[in-house]
Amino acid sequence: MTRMTTFSSPFLLGFDEIERALDRVSKAANDGYPPYNIERIPADGPHGDVIRITLAVAGFTRDQLDVSVEENQLVIRGRQVEDKARQYLHRGIAARQFQRTFVLAEGIEILGADLSDGLLSIDLVRPQPERIIRKIEINTR
Repeated sequence: MTRMTTFSSPFLLGFDEIERALDRVSKAANDGYPPYNIERIPADGPHGDVIRITLAVAGFTRDQLDVSVEENQLVIRGRQVEDKARQYLHRGIAARQFQRTFVLAEGIEILGADLSDGLLSIDLVRPQPERIIRKIEINTR
């Protein structure tokens, strides 16, 4: 049986990558750790509006965090190492690892990342595209 999707319409050509990206997002959205916010910051410079992703990464140092772009995906990883020398009477804060992935649209640029007060903020921007109108010549036979 063939799977019917939103993008299987004959009027939507070349959207296979978007469909695969939506599948990846739906699989990655299940884990709620670490919590995050996404906000739009009005433009005040040469770029368009800035999109800021803020993750709550309390207890992680700069060296334990990694931010990278892999095949149009923003990947944030956190790795904490268990301190074997400590003896806990109660352990409510676990040393844990995480990976949070955001699928990026074509043309999105990463402006930078900052870590402050347990919050990792990553700023992204999508430059305003040029409107291109191209006339297609119709041939006769």
